[in-house]
Amino acid sequence: MINHPDTEQIALENVLLALGNGLRLSIVRQLADGRELSCNALRPAEIAKSTMTHHWRVLRDSGVIWQRPQGRENIISLRREDLNSRFPGLLETLLRVMQTDG
Repeated sequence: MINHPDTEQIALENVLLALGNGLRLSIVRQLADGRELSCNALRPAEIAKSTMTHHWRVLRDSGVIWQRPQGRENIISLRREDLNSRFPGLLETLLRVMQTDG
């Protein structure tokens, strides 16, 4: 069973820990336009599936992404509304900084 924290359970320290990794930041950047993407679409070819499973879990358990099964895939989307509700401006600031840095 996939575990997603309720909006009010999303903790800033968990979000910051999840976003403190370059690969996970890259995933957030890819999802920032509101698209839902499969795990395979988000996985760089050189990264093992088992490694990505760890990164999905960190992002999901911290409240940064939604992950839902669809057939044989998992579909991932950014929890933008929930993050904005808990920490207004955090995600937009982070995305703006990522845009100017790289």
